[in-house]
Amino acid sequence: MIEVYIDGASAGDPGPSGAGIFIKGHGAAEQYSIPLGIMSNHQAEFHALIEALKICMKQGYHTVSFRTDSQAVENAMEKRYAKKQEYRVLLEEALVLADQLNLFFIKWIPSKENKMADELSRKAIQLNNK
Repeated sequence: MIEVYIDGASAGDPGPSGAGIFIKGHGAAEQYSIPLGIMSNHQAEFHALIEALKICMKQGYHTVSFRTDSQAVENAMEKRYAKKQEYRVLLEEALVLADQLNLFFIKWIPSKENKMADELSRKAIQLNNK
């Protein structure tokens, strides 16, 4: 099983944002810092999930376990529902991708267990300016 750690960060709310993705479990580790432009922190969290799902599909990972420190993202995926309209569109995109996998899990973890993805997301914020 592939483990995928995700985090979204925003310098301001809204502000320059980034997604951090750390993937392990196949004998190697992959790290991604993806600049996202201007958005809120919650939007960045959802975009981190979507970007990570796209990477998993591209790499051919079909059994994945995601870890996030965003309770909003974890709850939305588990319930398949987002209260706010601005997140519903992002949730729908994530669900379409996740439903194409053989097995998809998502679990909330404390921020202290998500340090690598957090560092990668902060690095991605800096990449917005380059």
